[in-house]
Amino acid sequence: MKKIKTVDAVGYVLQHDITEIVPGEFKGRAFKKGHIITEEDIPKLLKLGKDNIFVFELGDTGVHENEAAIILGKLGKGNNITLGKEVKEGKINFYAETDGILKVDVDKLLELNMLGEISFATLPNNISVKKGELVAGARVIPLVINKSKMDTAQEIIKEPLLKINPYQKYKVGIITTGNEVFYGRIEDKFGKVIIDKLSEFDCEIIGQTLCPDDKEIIKSKATEFLNKGANMLIFTGGMSVDPDDLTPSSIIEMGGELISYGAPVLPGSMFLLSYLDDIPMMGLPGCVMFAKRTVFDLVLSRVMTGEKLNKKDIMLYGAGGLCQSCDVCHYPNCSFGK
Repeated sequence: MKKIKTVDAVGYVLQHDITEIVPGEFKGRAFKKGHIITEEDIPKLLKLGKDNIFVFELGDTGVHENEAAIILGKLGKGNNITLGKEVKEGKINFYAETDGILKVDVDKLLELNMLGEISFATLPNNISVKKGELVAGARVIPLVINKSKMDTAQEIIKEPLLKINPYQKYKVGIITTGNEVFYGRIEDKFGKVIIDKLSEFDCEIIGQTLCPDDKEIIKSKATEFLNKGANMLIFTGGMSVDPDDLTPSSIIEMGGELISYGAPVLPGSMFLLSYLDDIPMMGLPGCVMFAKRTVFDLVLSRVMTGEKLNKKDIMLYGAGGLCQSCDVCHYPNCSFGK
């Protein structure tokens, strides 16, 4: 920052607001802090009594905050991300271009912010977002940042920090197990819950079938759905470790890759995820039937984008995997699954 004659200030950056007063008519900001002075500004500045002003000099080593924001926009904008229409006060915003799951390169984001003088903030990784929703904002802290720091930022970030994985359309078969339901001893209430959950996405529900506690029948009914074109299978009932609960072993015996039987999420610790080739098969514990939000909500939204989760993905839910069962549920805008 330095003090220079106003007539020599073209191309410099104002370090402070400059106020204009018209007695009895107006008092307010004539020039905003951070404004780059142009030739046309000089007469007005002189008229305001500013023969000398305090400015930043960009030169060859400085980058103005607005220009830096544009650079950060390029570093952040990945698939299905839209930038705000303009940079405001040195800040650029990022918006979801479609419904889906926000993916954040958390490691690279940390590396960028660790450079200092850069503020890049996002919604949590893997959160469900709606089209048009604000998902991130970025700016540099000073009015003028050293060009070398912005060059380093561009060297660090080779792939965009943000993207949205859009939801895909799935054909779903629901297999409900348990003698008590199959023989009509109790009414099935699980099916409606699952159908309501799936209605949040663009799904075609091929059907729901009831099965007794018989592994061969359970596997046979699942195969029937696959033959009808199902590319997602959801199993309900019989998910505990009791000897007469046969759903987990039925899913495992169908082959494919078992990702996890058990999850560090409450409610939902007895959840099972497996893949038959690329077809997700999920075994749902009983809590899904009565709790507002469970592990099923966390996993389903990601599976609906076509993402193939691994065991680490499931285990990472441990920190944030405790639902607080709030009287008014604000999911996904809460700590659950974050």
